[in-house]
Amino acid sequence: MTKRLTIFAFGMGCYAIFNLTYLYFAGFLANLGVAKGIDSGGVVSLGEAAAINGLLLTIFAVQHSLMARSGFKRQWTRIIPEPAERSAYLLCSSLVMLLLFWQWRPMPGTVWRLDNVAGSTVMTALFWAGWALIVLSTFLVNHFDLFGLRQTYLQLRGREYREIAFKTPALYRLVRHPIMLGMLITFWATAHMTTGHLFFALGMTIYILIGLHFEERDLVRQLGPTYAEYQQRVPMLLPIPKKCWRLRQL
Repeated sequence: MTKRLTIFAFGMGCYAIFNLTYLYFAGFLANLGVAKGIDSGGVVSLGEAAAINGLLLTIFAVQHSLMARSGFKRQWTRIIPEPAERSAYLLCSSLVMLLLFWQWRPMPGTVWRLDNVAGSTVMTALFWAGWALIVLSTFLVNHFDLFGLRQTYLQLRGREYREIAFKTPALYRLVRHPIMLGMLITFWATAHMTTGHLFFALGMTIYILIGLHFEERDLVRQLGPTYAEYQQRVPMLLPIPKKCWRLRQL
């Protein structure tokens, strides 16, 4: 029983750290209410900043992609209990994100700036709408399974874990990846796009697009025709009906 409680407590702790990290993430991107935002900190040369920031984004991408692969999970669960695998992923993701916040170098220079109230208000609304879309999308599937709490809770109760069946509720009928759409909105929706913010947004966008390619390949392998049909019917990120794309191509 002590082991089960330890795993459950570990899961709860990782979940709490993850949520605090992503709350800081919002403030980091908005330069709001945090010790260090994306445009604050000591200024270094553009080349040095690009090298350091590029390395940080690479570390983030490698950690997220490597730990999500089934082969890594099989090896990883020889070290940690299987019910704690998802929680450990959240913890490692949080630590990598905190490293990024801490070591990120600002890159001054304005790409665009909306000084009028209307434009600034629209961008701010889009930014927070993106975060709301992310949170809502996690609950539409299974928030607690996605973030490892269901796994640790079931083992606490001595019950067998079963994966959630594939489903496409609400927003998932408009786009296949509403969580990633929300992330992209938060990266780009800003009234003041600096060089550093653009560097971050571009890097993360490229990572998401590459990551989704491999994730979808795994989903097709796992779910077969069910997911292949879903791909044909629902767009990946932009909620534009497939028929519209076909008409534009004619």
